Amino acid sequence: MSYIITENNQQCLTITLNRTDKKNALTRDMYQEMANAILGVKNDGLTKVVVIKGAGDCFTAGNDIGDFAQQQDHAQVPETAAFMRALAACNLPVIAQVHGLAVGIGTTLLLHCDFVYATPDTRFVLPFINLGLVPEYASSYLLPKVAGHIKAAEWLMLGEPFTSADAYQFGILTKIVDAKEIEQTVQSTVDKLVAKPSFSLRQTKALLKGDGERTNQQMNEEFDIFLEALGTTAAQEAFDAFLKKRPINPEKFK
Repeated sequence: MSYIITENNQQCLTITLNRTDKKNALTRDMYQEMANAILGVKNDGLTKVVVIKGAGDCFTAGNDIGDFAQQQDHAQVPETAAFMRALAACNLPVIAQVHGLAVGIGTTLLLHCDFVYATPDTRFVLPFINLGLVPEYASSYLLPKVAGHIKAAEWLMLGEPFTSADAYQFGILTKIVDAKEIEQTVQSTVDKLVAKPSFSLRQTKALLKGDGERTNQQMNEEFDIFLEALGTTAAQEAFDAFLKKRPINPEKFK
């Protein structure tokens, strides 16, 4: 079974996270598959829209902690970076269909999408600080721009879950949609976008994105610090506690 399902139908690439037994937690291989899928349609002359969604009962629980813990000594995660750069540089409109959980990159990737629809029961969380880590995917730059510094500080420094209502109020969501209607809502937006002229669609997205270089710079700076944080005692303690399902030792989490 593939953990990433891709389907290109009527000028729309749909990427489905399909690791349902692990709440679609993302491994390095999954990141690379998604990067390949996005890069594969970037200039194919046919595809006009990309949709990202999750199978099962949630969007994604974020990074697979076990997979990440094994990579601490390598000081690099090129597959994750490949996905980040592919989505951030995607010249096609991207729609995210979100339900259940959107943890870590499951929330930060939404900042790089153009339309985000979520069900009322979705819970978002940016738990990096609770793992001894730092924000990633340019979220320390983009989130204050969208939600304001005060709200971004609350979400990134406390690392506590927030609701769809909060996400909508502070500009992360296009719309909150009932679970029974979200597929239809997403498809309706896909149909509208596909009907637009290709040149105008791509150029409008490019104009809206503005200074992509600033986003890339922040993403690279965060990435360097994130990798450094992986080697700290606090992060190692948080990861070990998570994997062994034990409480964090506060003496080591400093």
